Amino acid sequence: MSDITYNQAVLEFATAGLAALAEASAKSSSVRTPAAESHFLCSWMVTALKQRTFSKLVADDLTLWIRQGRSMGAGAELKTLLEKIKAQYSYIRDKQTGLGTSINNMIAELESQEWLVITDQEVTKKLKLDSDGCNSLIISDDQFTQRIVGDELIKPITVFVRADEMLFAKIAYQHNLLLSPGNKKASLIKHHKAYQIWPKNLQPALTILLPLEA
Repeated sequence: MSDITYNQAVLEFATAGLAALAEASAKSSSVRTPAAESHFLCSWMVTALKQRTFSKLVADDLTLWIRQGRSMGAGAELKTLLEKIKAQYSYIRDKQTGLGTSINNMIAELESQEWLVITDQEVTKKLKLDSDGCNSLIISDDQFTQRIVGDELIKPITVFVRADEMLFAKIAYQHNLLLSPGNKKASLIKHHKAYQIWPKNLQPALTILLPLEA
C-alpha cells in the first residue's frame, strides 16, 4: 500500500466499513438502530486497526474515531461520517486537473457575492485586515502568481479566509476543491483561518466534511 494516496485510503476504508455494516444489518435486525450501528462500526474499526487491514495513512483517523465511538456512542455518528467520506471522496476522485482554473472560478464567485478578495499583496508576516466584518479571502501574491500555472495548481496554496467555515467549504467543493481544516493558529491574518488547497486535491489528511445531500 506504499503508493496509495490518502484520498484512496480513506475512501477504501469508508466503503469497506459501510459494506460491513450493511452485511451485518442484513443478517440481524438488532444492528439497525443508531446505537447498534455505532457499536458495530466502533468494534469493526478496532479490529481493522489491530489487524492493520487498511493503509497506515488512516491510522490516526481510526484512533480518533474509535475514541469518539467509545465515548459518545450513537452521538459519534460513525455511519454518517463514513457516508460523508464516501460521498465526497468518490465525487472528487476524478477531479484532479484544472485546479488553477477552479480556484480562479471560485474567486470570481466570491467576488460576485461581495467578498473582499485580495491576491496582489505578499503575506509574509502577521497582518490585520479591516474588512468591516465582510467575508474575505486573501492569497499571498507570490503563491497566487507562482503556484498557479495555466489551468493547474502546481504546489499547495494557502488561503486565508474570514467566513463561516462550512459555507466556504461548500463553495470550494462546488468548484471541485478539497480544503484542509481551517487553522487559526497558523494564520498570518487576524480573524482569519488558514486553509490549504493541494495539487490534484491530494490532501494529506481528512478534508472538511459537508452535510449529506438529501
